[in-house]
Amino acid sequence: MRRNRWLRGLKFGLLALLALAVVGAVTMALWNGLMPALFGWPAIGFWQALGLLVLGRLLLGGFRGGPGRHLYWRSRMHERWAQMTDEEREAFREGMRRRCGHERAAPPPAA
Repeated sequence: MRRNRWLRGLKFGLLALLALAVVGAVTMALWNGLMPALFGWPAIGFWQALGLLVLGRLLLGGFRGGPGRHLYWRSRMHERWAQMTDEEREAFREGMRRRCGHERAAPPPAA
């Protein structure tokens, strides 16, 4: 049983390395095919391409899971919406309109 786990872990590690190598090579090929011709930027190597991928991930997405983490709030909101009365739903809509700037509140009366 332990041997099977070890082999499975080894397969996973090799596939992860292969995927990383393919993604890095594709990034390098795309950069070197487009950027020097379009913008006159220098060509990059494999490790620089991997660095660009890591930098892009840090700046744009972080390293916390995939798209599933964003779906929790949606299902929770559907549950809450189903439990609201019609009056509560209308009050929620009004509050959202005010917060989002669709409906400006009247200015306070001048004294």
